[in-house]
Amino acid sequence: MITSARNPKIQHIRALISRRQERERSGTFVVEGVRLLEEALQAGWEAELVLVTENLSERGRQVAAGFRESGVEVEEVPPELMHSLADTDTPQGILAVIRRRELPLPADPTFLLVVDRLRDPGNLGTILRTALSAGVEGVLLTPGTVDPFSPKVVRAGMGAHFRLPLRSAGAAGIAALCRGQARLLVSEVEGGTPLWRHDLRQPVALVIGGEADGASPEMRQAADDNIYIPMPGQAESLNAAVAAAILMFEVVRQRNS
Repeated sequence: MITSARNPKIQHIRALISRRQERERSGTFVVEGVRLLEEALQAGWEAELVLVTENLSERGRQVAAGFRESGVEVEEVPPELMHSLADTDTPQGILAVIRRRELPLPADPTFLLVVDRLRDPGNLGTILRTALSAGVEGVLLTPGTVDPFSPKVVRAGMGAHFRLPLRSAGAAGIAALCRGQARLLVSEVEGGTPLWRHDLRQPVALVIGGEADGASPEMRQAADDNIYIPMPGQAESLNAAVAAAILMFEVVRQRNS
């Protein structure tokens, strides 16, 4: 049992929670909660360490047992120590350090999403969750985008990280990937073609820009066309996650109509 907040394992977890550089250096990230760790276990992701408390639910104990059976170290900690580590107000009593994996992209993708300089963790997590449900085959993240493996993004993603290929790439790399395969369409507040006038049954890569300034000049230059969501009301713009959901499910609608 670990009882000290100064224990090296606890200090390492704190570093993973708070610092992107530590997550990238170690190739690991922190996942909290029964459901998310159940998803990680079912998807075959490996853990380095699992922490549990004595008040963990029976479902949580089964998740911990699943990791233990695969050779993972499972340590008990006092509830107050878990609470000091947790990113939620009411911790569920289980937290794990998970090794990152790079899920493969399809050789000839037909439906990609590009997230360009998005900085809000909740928005990115929601977008990843929506992308998984819409059948997106991979998400490409440009420099300046919030770390997809930060705790808030992982929590908002609701397990999407364990089943959706994620890649970091610049505008030139994204353009090269799409060239001759998928049309690169940048979402704008206005200007370009309304989304339902595009033939989205063909291979596409949809670009969602950042909350403040939209897509970067580099992505705009690389794009094959601009696409926008007509808004007859008086709002200036949509939340990035909402706009992304509308765009992605227009692809779904067209391909299933």
